[in-house]
Amino acid sequence: MSGKDNIPFLDLVTPHVELEEELTGILKGALHTAGFIGGPMVEQFENAFAKFCDAKYCVGAGSGTDALRFALMAGGVRPGDVVITVPHTFIATTEAISQAGAEPRFVDIDERTYNIDPSKVRQYLESQCTLDSRLDVVVDNKSGKPVTAIVPVHLYGQMADMDSLLEIAEQYNLILIEDACQAHGAQYFSKKENSWRTAGSIGRAAAFSFYPGKNLGACGEAGAITTNDEEIARKTRMLRDHGQSKKYYHDMEGYNGRLDSIQAGFLAVKLRHLSRWNEMRQAAAARYRELFSEMNGEKVRLPYEPDGSRCVYHLFVVRVEDRDEAIKHLASAGVGTGIHYPIPLHLQKAYANLRYKKGDFPIAEMVASEALSLPLYPHLRRDQQSRVVSELHNFVSIEGRSLAASKSA
Repeated sequence: MSGKDNIPFLDLVTPHVELEEELTGILKGALHTAGFIGGPMVEQFENAFAKFCDAKYCVGAGSGTDALRFALMAGGVRPGDVVITVPHTFIATTEAISQAGAEPRFVDIDERTYNIDPSKVRQYLESQCTLDSRLDVVVDNKSGKPVTAIVPVHLYGQMADMDSLLEIAEQYNLILIEDACQAHGAQYFSKKENSWRTAGSIGRAAAFSFYPGKNLGACGEAGAITTNDEEIARKTRMLRDHGQSKKYYHDMEGYNGRLDSIQAGFLAVKLRHLSRWNEMRQAAAARYRELFSEMNGEKVRLPYEPDGSRCVYHLFVVRVEDRDEAIKHLASAGVGTGIHYPIPLHLQKAYANLRYKKGDFPIAEMVASEALSLPLYPHLRRDQQSRVVSELHNFVSIEGRSLAASKSA
């Protein structure tokens, strides 16, 4: 099959070609002013992104990992604490926890949404922790460390069940920090508040990544923290800039985690198009559902979007048995795919010290073995999607016939 007929998993070229004149204008402006670190371009993007997220403050950072680490530290997580999160996410989630001096503690995910399961959070707190009434803190029985925070990951562009998580956080006096690195513009309907809320506006703080493949991607590394708390915004500004309250006045030890001006300028240009791009992603996701319905795609488990969720489809993840063979079949037909994430974090060598074992989080393990990310981006065409669905349907049909033949033999 010729290269021009291939369907890439991700298309980062088309949007950049469309915006080439505006993006090169940003670069020229930086070259002509030597404005490379901080300054008006960073501030303008921060103000615009805070408004987009319905948050009071936005603080740019060097990456999504920086953003989450700074949000945790400024939000009140201390060395020696335990932070609850999920094993089905990119390792940056737990790296940020560890680099803040805390220890990740995993709970399983919801089988339909793949986000953190609030019932599993409550189960962990009730069965594996003890309330220290003197200090008004929950203590992890295994380590003897205080449990101080929850980090829900808004995975694949869909927000977690925030009402339930906030209720748990309030009951147990926990800090809630959103990992919104895949959820730029995603929304959740809060029944408690009777209103739609945007990712990045609900927790004590939130972290975003602008890695190039995100819904809002830089042309390099970039990230941001959003918050409604002025003190957290102030602390994260210092943490990203060597702990400086002003030049050469260091109130704390910090990091070199600033957002480059050129990347901020690029992001400001792209932000003006993000709502439209998200709508195009949502339309593409709807087309996938329609096409799978037409082709009797019952052997392919589609993403679940509950009532009260407006997913922005950073990824369109289906589940199929024999996932690796499906990838080979699609690749031979010129269809690109991805896997997010094949090995749950509790089974990674990096976390062997936590002494988790296979079977501890069965839903995350099952999803990790079956999840298949199909091509999805704003400029994906219907005819391309039809080919993707047709080839996947061909694969599961062949697999079904092979299974039936083996049983009858």
